[in-house]
Amino acid sequence: MKGFITIVFLLISNTFMTFAWYGHLKFKDLSCGKNLGLFSIILISWGLAFFEYLFQVPANRIGFKEDGGPYSLVQLKTIQEAITLIVFMVFSMVVFKQRFEWNHILGFCLIVLAVFVIFKKW
Repeated sequence: MKGFITIVFLLISNTFMTFAWYGHLKFKDLSCGKNLGLFSIILISWGLAFFEYLFQVPANRIGFKEDGGPYSLVQLKTIQEAITLIVFMVFSMVVFKQRFEWNHILGFCLIVLAVFVIFKKW
């Protein structure tokens, strides 16, 4: 259960972080965002990042093996990176209407392979 909660929290936190990092690039398309200055955009992004941390910190605490969770530190980081890419791919396709090329898909598959290698007991 701790492993599942960790993954769900990391998914939520990465969603907030993706919007904090890249969502502001769409502000110019919104009537309320057309006249925002850089400092305002930074404050909005920081606000979103706050919510990212509300989920990311507990996810790592719950999931970390030394705190009673199922994952080593390296495994936690690997899960987080894989989730980040999944969230980013969905975000960029839905919000920015990006099309992925074969090399993007191959790169993603290599990252999934890396997750397998990290978790594999040799």
